[in-house]
Amino acid sequence: MKILITGASGFIGSFIVEEALRRGFDTWAVVRKSSSKAYLQDDCINFIELNLSSRSQLVEQLRGHEFDYVVHAAGVTKCLNKQDFSRINTEGTKNLIDAILEVGMPLKRFVFVSSLSIFGAIKEQQPYQEIKETDTPQPNTAYGKSKLAAESYLEQMASRVPYIILRPTGVYGPREKDYFIMAKSIKQHSDFAVGYKRQDITFVYVKDVVQAVFLALDKGENGRKYFLSDGKVYQSETFSNLIHEELGRPWWIRIKAPIWVLRVVTLFGEYIGRATGKVTALNNDKYNILRQRNWRCDIQPAINELGYKPEYDLQRGVKETIKWYKDNQWL
Repeated sequence: MKILITGASGFIGSFIVEEALRRGFDTWAVVRKSSSKAYLQDDCINFIELNLSSRSQLVEQLRGHEFDYVVHAAGVTKCLNKQDFSRINTEGTKNLIDAILEVGMPLKRFVFVSSLSIFGAIKEQQPYQEIKETDTPQPNTAYGKSKLAAESYLEQMASRVPYIILRPTGVYGPREKDYFIMAKSIKQHSDFAVGYKRQDITFVYVKDVVQAVFLALDKGENGRKYFLSDGKVYQSETFSNLIHEELGRPWWIRIKAPIWVLRVVTLFGEYIGRATGKVTALNNDKYNILRQRNWRCDIQPAINELGYKPEYDLQRGVKETIKWYKDNQWL
């Protein structure tokens, strides 16, 4: 079986490539000239350069290729300009789908890695309730809006594209760079949290996301959408407590600030990003993500229909992640 994986050099994509190789797939990794291949060292990987920003160029690049499966994990989670979310996450997805259809590729399955963020801050009246597939998305970030628009296009193509959508909550694990900032901060003796209202957080370890990808290829029903988490709900300080434990309990100062402080910090971060031309982790989108209080989601459909069984709770996942950061001199 031949599989095409976009975003192959990225955090989630590189793990998908590894699993595809382990399962014996004829594995094709989509890269750009500027892409790092640090986590794509296996000689069995076939590399293909695709320009997702150009439908016409994609058609030429895909012509003559036939893939049984496509896993679309490419995308951006932070940008300097809001328009780039739409250009990359939405238009890039549309272009890929249109090009696949134009070349007449007989796909068995197209798996799109979306996000729980498409739902925004809903069901925030306590006690918090799980976000379900039947709820109406209300994205409050440019990232969430761009992913929802990509999902909507897939829905329009339902009669022509055998797609499945995965909606993971916060994904963490080795190679991940945003949650890593928290680990680095704790090692440097500080932990920062915002908001005094209770926050219910969910997580999913990267290898469990990969598990769901291949279950979707094998068992998923066309047009279905599945939330992914480890099946548990955590409080806002649980993640930092576990990191602190794995780092050997260095002395630290825990700061809990009101939401308005976060607003000031992210506005400043946005300004610095525009001034330097470098994307910062603390930006306007991040403000809406961090202030959101309810991240519960219903993974029962994934369990019932795909046979999804999360193997990593937060304690196990953080332990493995921090070990990787140490072994690779990130910490």
